[in-house]
Amino acid sequence: MSQVWIARRAACHTAWDMEDFPDMYQGKDPEDIESFQGERRKIIQPTSLKDPKLEKLKSVLVNWINSTLKEEHIVVQSLEEDIFDGLILHHLLGRLAGVLLSVDEIAVTSAAQTRKLEVILEALNEKLGLQDSSLSRWSVKLIHSKDLLATLHLLVAMVRCFQPNLELPPNVRVEVVLLEVNRSGIKSEKEIEILTDESDSATDALSSSDSEDPIEQLLKLEPHKINTVKRAIMHFVNKKMSTLGLQVTDMEKQFSDGVILLLLIGQLEGFFVPLYDFNITPVNATEMLQNVTVALDLLNDIGLPTTNIEPQDIVSQDVTATLKVLYALFKKHKSR
Repeated sequence: MSQVWIARRAACHTAWDMEDFPDMYQGKDPEDIESFQGERRKIIQPTSLKDPKLEKLKSVLVNWINSTLKEEHIVVQSLEEDIFDGLILHHLLGRLAGVLLSVDEIAVTSAAQTRKLEVILEALNEKLGLQDSSLSRWSVKLIHSKDLLATLHLLVAMVRCFQPNLELPPNVRVEVVLLEVNRSGIKSEKEIEILTDESDSATDALSSSDSEDPIEQLLKLEPHKINTVKRAIMHFVNKKMSTLGLQVTDMEKQFSDGVILLLLIGQLEGFFVPLYDFNITPVNATEMLQNVTVALDLLNDIGLPTTNIEPQDIVSQDVTATLKVLYALFKKHKSR
């Protein structure tokens, strides 16, 4: 464990007197609770904290963070205690999104931590596609107060965005108490909060039936599930193409000329496609069509027949056809 990490842990650790609070407020500072007066806040019921599915989700997220930040010698042990000051989120943002922010490495005081979190969450929300931060399930105040529910929502959103092929435990739900604190007392009501849905992972979304083409199934799902699968495939493609210095940002357009598709097939199957077999810089539709034809022939040769797909479908940027081809490669090579 790095010296920076040890120093950060020593400087930021705080101990609460647990006997001063009922179970629902275990681990919360009374000043922190008072700061939420006039707001509505959700707190996980103590019984739900022992749910094996929730424990599994927490474990997967901790392992994901530690694996992502392994080269930086940063180790997370507790989501509640290790995320609140912004250090971990800062490093994750840099590692996963290449975003370098001008913030202090270690923020010791509460005010400094809050300022750091404001900068980090603003950049994170932008990367996560949140135009209105008020609609998100986390905030600077919630993350800094070590709110587990908000922290989980944020980390799950980051996994879906930056590493959508990571398998998260499906259908994780917790019982929460919705509190509203005011001068006259505390109003509360119970509800169920969904952390992951029944088909949260990319592979689950495509495995419900063998009788129908999986991409046809996919296109019948809700938009967010379609986007989850597309991001998983894009992550898979870019991971394989990174050794060639190539990156795909637009699935339909960048595969339409056949060049990246041919290079991807070669990378995955471990062979080199001779440059004289295709047009490395196609200048018209005819050359693009020739490239895609060669690619589909190669897929048939390696046992991945692309039924009902014509080369012209890929060239014309047909999303269904492009997804079918890429999913066939993804399914064969995702675990290799």
